[in-house]
Amino acid sequence: MAQELNVSKDNFPKWYDEVMHYADIIDDRYPIKGVGAWKPYGYKALKLMIQRMETLLDATNHNESYFPLFIPSSVFAQESDFLKGFQGEALRVTKIGRRTLDEELIVRPTSETAMYPMFSLWIRSWRDLPLRIYQTVPIFRWETKMTKPLLRVREITKFKEAHTVHATKRESDKQIQEGVKVYKKFFDYMLIPYVLLRVPDWDVFAGAEYNYDFFTIMPDGKAIELASVINLGQKMSKAFNIKYIASDEKEKHAWQTCYGISERSLGASLAIHGDDTGLIFPSALAPFQIVIVPIGTDKKVLAKAEAIKKNLSEIRVHIDNSKKRPGEKFYNWEAKGVPVRIEIGPRDLANKKITVVRRDNGNKVSISESRAIKYVSGILNQIDKSIYSKSKRNFRKQIHNAKTLAQAKKILETEGGIVRLPWNGSNKKGQEMEKKLPGQALGYERNKKHLYFARTY
Repeated sequence: MAQELNVSKDNFPKWYDEVMHYADIIDDRYPIKGVGAWKPYGYKALKLMIQRMETLLDATNHNESYFPLFIPSSVFAQESDFLKGFQGEALRVTKIGRRTLDEELIVRPTSETAMYPMFSLWIRSWRDLPLRIYQTVPIFRWETKMTKPLLRVREITKFKEAHTVHATKRESDKQIQEGVKVYKKFFDYMLIPYVLLRVPDWDVFAGAEYNYDFFTIMPDGKAIELASVINLGQKMSKAFNIKYIASDEKEKHAWQTCYGISERSLGASLAIHGDDTGLIFPSALAPFQIVIVPIGTDKKVLAKAEAIKKNLSEIRVHIDNSKKRPGEKFYNWEAKGVPVRIEIGPRDLANKKITVVRRDNGNKVSISESRAIKYVSGILNQIDKSIYSKSKRNFRKQIHNAKTLAQAKKILETEGGIVRLPWNGSNKKGQEMEKKLPGQALGYERNKKHLYFARTY
């Protein structure tokens, strides 16, 4: 590991790649492009993120499950729009050893076609509805664009996908609104500012009626999709024969929704909050919320560090008693984004004090040991509020209004961010606008008066 991270965040693409390595998040030097090996430190953050999402889903009556990785190609092809949307990036298994399979197997790019044949077996009556299922699994999409750790990959390590089945359109629409609320809570937890847009008709998720997408803006001015909340209507239920006997004894096709997030959300949060020194973790995501650095090798100092850690038992604390020099330890943990650092040496011990350093602004204070627990808990909240407030200010600055295509084009080429353009709601007009701009149409507000555009990942 290099002693320092020698790249400015102004050069975001290089900064991001280097900080992912330097901070021990992920190593993408695996000999397949777009595939990486998670380091323990980064994987802990990923698990904390997924646990929060799963908690939110559990609280809204979703049930965790697991479905197979492989999908027969004949099943995958049952919904034509879905097949068209994913066949270009789906991995196919054609052989076992040297023997050719009788039927190709698709390695799941997402799990609709793995789940829905089973739903058709499980659902018989209106009493079986609603069905709310989620799973957190790896999925595989052979991205042809330039890959980037966590943000655009070929193996998505933790893809959380929820799938629901309902008796009526009204119930499915209501589920969409619940899914949106769940994701709003999730991204607030991640301290990620976002805009929620309904996707234009010509770019709706394959096989769906409509969908909403969450977008944020990265430090290089490009927008990135964080999550989709999708109303599948009855297209999939008709393709996969998902029917139920209604209370009036009539057989009807069900209505379905789905929504998903991945480690891209973690990558976005880290990218947004970091600085030239490295990462700045929101406290909820930090593998270690506090690092204690003992100064010297005095056994009494080490014992005091252990005692402080014990008193902070409800906070994730790490003691760095490695053989590195104090300055190297300080820089290392700053680059890794630990929100709070506690320093304790012989002088602190004699004065019954500790030194507390904030990662977000570098402020350093000396406080009594007796105040440590209350003070540090407050500092974590202050840091979260500070970095979230800063990210929201930066986000708002990157939402631009334009009156003409020429203005929008200039903004996207020179400033980046997201541009709002007046729109008459016509799909034809929207696609014409998109063709003339150096970016893509992200979506629109409910009233369809503006269409949002941006360069994207």
